[in-house]
Amino acid sequence: MKLRIAIQKSGRLNEDSLDILKNCGVSIDNGKDQLKASARNFPMEVFYLRNGDIPQYLKDGVVDIAIIGENVLFEKGEGITVAEKLGFSKCKVSMAIPKGKQYTSFKDFEGKRIATSYPNTVNKFLEQNGINADIHLINGSVEIAPNIGLADAICDIVSSGSTLFKNNLKEVEVLLKSEAVLAVSPKIDNERKVILDKLLFRIQSVLKARQSKYVLMNVPNNSLDTILNILPGMRSPTVLPLAEEGWSSVHTVINKDTFWEVIDELKQAGAEGILVCPIEKMVL
Repeated sequence: MKLRIAIQKSGRLNEDSLDILKNCGVSIDNGKDQLKASARNFPMEVFYLRNGDIPQYLKDGVVDIAIIGENVLFEKGEGITVAEKLGFSKCKVSMAIPKGKQYTSFKDFEGKRIATSYPNTVNKFLEQNGINADIHLINGSVEIAPNIGLADAICDIVSSGSTLFKNNLKEVEVLLKSEAVLAVSPKIDNERKVILDKLLFRIQSVLKARQSKYVLMNVPNNSLDTILNILPGMRSPTVLPLAEEGWSSVHTVINKDTFWEVIDELKQAGAEGILVCPIEKMVL
């Protein structure tokens, strides 16, 4: 019995998906242009599929899980659950119009022509806001549509915004924010759920480590209580006496989102010789 996982056949999401599986200790034997591969050391089969086809494979139970963008699930993945958000391949699905056009609110889309590869997403947005507009489905370079008179606006994925800028467009509404997620088929059986739980445990350990830094510092004992009150460790920091009398070594874990603010406070409170180390895994 093997857990069947789908990942994107090529591109950035493919690389990041393989990277997180590797960090989870899953070694995959796959050659160039191979569409299916097995893991050497974990009960898993990997299917390399077109991104837009993955939701249907999940619905049909051909694969049990998949690493896929939330935006694709929102468009095509009704009934598919998300087991974990993975924190990479972040983007937005946004509405954009020509730079020279005025924009006041979403009501400006009333009666307009909107080009997109995400018709379901756009329709939901229009229905929620009571707007009537014409949707032109385009598979490919959506950004060119306003320039050739095919549409008044577009809805597409936005990462850096450089593609919009090059095509003389501006982002005016964000319909949803997206990142890679671990999605689960509604038809997964109980035996494969057991394997999925093991994989989830590993993924969560990797994600927790990516959000954290291991910090060691030297602290004068007369500042120890102040330092310990600053530290947001998992439970409580480790405190060890140094050879030099009156000093201790303090070890803790700091979330990377608040890292520099905490470090500034620690320095002001008297911490010295602060050493910061990456964490490979964090098993809680």
